[in-house]
Amino acid sequence: MNTFLQLVVNGLGKGAVFALLALGFVIIFKATEVVNFAHGSLVLFGGYLVVVTRDALGWVGASLVGIVSAGLLALVVERLLLSRSRHADANSLALLTIGVDVIVTEEIVRRLGVTLPFLGDAWDAKPFQLGGITLFRTHLVALGVAAVLITAFWLAFKYSNWGVAMRAQAENREAAALMGIRSSRVTATAWLVAGLLAGVAVLFIATQDFSGAGLSRGTHSIALAAFPAAILGGLDSTAGAVVGGLVVGIVEALSAQYVSFDFSKSAVFLVMLVVLVVRPSGLFGTRERTRV
Repeated sequence: MNTFLQLVVNGLGKGAVFALLALGFVIIFKATEVVNFAHGSLVLFGGYLVVVTRDALGWVGASLVGIVSAGLLALVVERLLLSRSRHADANSLALLTIGVDVIVTEEIVRRLGVTLPFLGDAWDAKPFQLGGITLFRTHLVALGVAAVLITAFWLAFKYSNWGVAMRAQAENREAAALMGIRSSRVTATAWLVAGLLAGVAVLFIATQDFSGAGLSRGTHSIALAAFPAAILGGLDSTAGAVVGGLVVGIVEALSAQYVSFDFSKSAVFLVMLVVLVVRPSGLFGTRERTRV
């Protein structure tokens, strides 16, 4: 029982990070109906900026630079590429993000070379025992940070002018425009927020407790594991992104222990497929989507 409880707690810690990433997918999709396949490269870019500025600025300063840089890169992608292709359909724009992802990822991997640097952390990463369960502080910090950020986003989404505008645009873009809502501003802000969340997520992904490996191409692969979390919860549901992320984290932890580590990567997609067979719009999705 202790092993099971430990796996669940660890899975929730990882799931909190997946939830942040899945929320980024959902925010962009709600604002634009475009799936951002460049999300993994935003994670890598933020992590890379942490690595190159850490010695000069310290961990906290470098982390802030990485988070802000990931957000700004997302904003640049939206402003310079997607906004100039606003008349293209969602599938074409999704393919455009794949091109961005390849370019950014390959350049960062080239710059990293054979080094796989850990980003470090501002807390004591030593695990500790609680009731016979070994807890990793990185997972607990991830849970706490995710809870704060997701709550802040929910409050802004529910009560701020930006949140109202985004919900209106997601419901009916044409009607929102007629009511004076500036689509370009809503879209740009959505990309910026998604990029900031990616920058936060990499601080936990490229650690010993989370992945066991430093910043690398594997970090990009881990980030994309949040995509099935977003699909599972429902691409048009912010609550679904959170639930989907936690489910992915727990499924991965349990299957790695009770089946095999290699199977744990496939188990996430297997659960997603089962859910989509039963409910094509996802657990919390409200509308059927015909575009990817």
